[in-house]
Amino acid sequence: MQKLPVLLDLDEHLYSKNPESTALGKKIVEQSIVMIDSLGFEAFTFKKLGDNIGSNESSIYRYFKSKHALLLYLFNWYWSWIECNLVFTTNNINNAEEKLSRSIQLLCKGIQNENNIPNNNKVLLNRIIVSESVKVYLTKDIDSENEKGYFKTYKRVVQRLSEFLLDINPDFKYPHMLVSTVIEGIHHQQFFSEHLPALTDVEEGQNSILTFYTNLVFKAIQDED
Repeated sequence: MQKLPVLLDLDEHLYSKNPESTALGKKIVEQSIVMIDSLGFEAFTFKKLGDNIGSNESSIYRYFKSKHALLLYLFNWYWSWIECNLVFTTNNINNAEEKLSRSIQLLCKGIQNENNIPNNNKVLLNRIIVSESVKVYLTKDIDSENEKGYFKTYKRVVQRLSEFLLDINPDFKYPHMLVSTVIEGIHHQQFFSEHLPALTDVEEGQNSILTFYTNLVFKAIQDED
């Protein structure tokens, strides 16, 4: 199994003990991805994870105070990866429209298998983000967690794309609203296309989601009065 790299920008308050610092911690993260993808977040428990990795449930709590904290950790790793790749993908591009198009393409693509490694857990993590990430922030603790900076990486991604929008149309009034709507919409349509296809117009073999959101974004920023 391909291991997750160290997070580029991980708030230390997300964990009780850095899981990257020990072999057990890395195993906790790796196997939690596999199990959340397989079971779903609601059915996933630290007890089941402990049984799976041959460790006490109490050992897992030394790293994460709750499974919600673990999901926050995975959420932050994902958006750190997206942010890094947005920089890499757009760094040498001067054309604002191409920067924006490449960014939307990356958001639709998400994390793909690298070098055809079987069971690459980046691919599983991408599926978790699509199906489970709303559970990170649709909670009663959202305000306090936001104050602690738990969503700063995600917000930086939204800010970066908002700046791309404004490079095309500096007078556009709703860049953050449009970008956050597009990101969440991409995830919803990816989920719907697999589980609730009557809610989408996705066609097999076509880049329907990419085409739809690319057209939506460019039309929105061009048509605003």
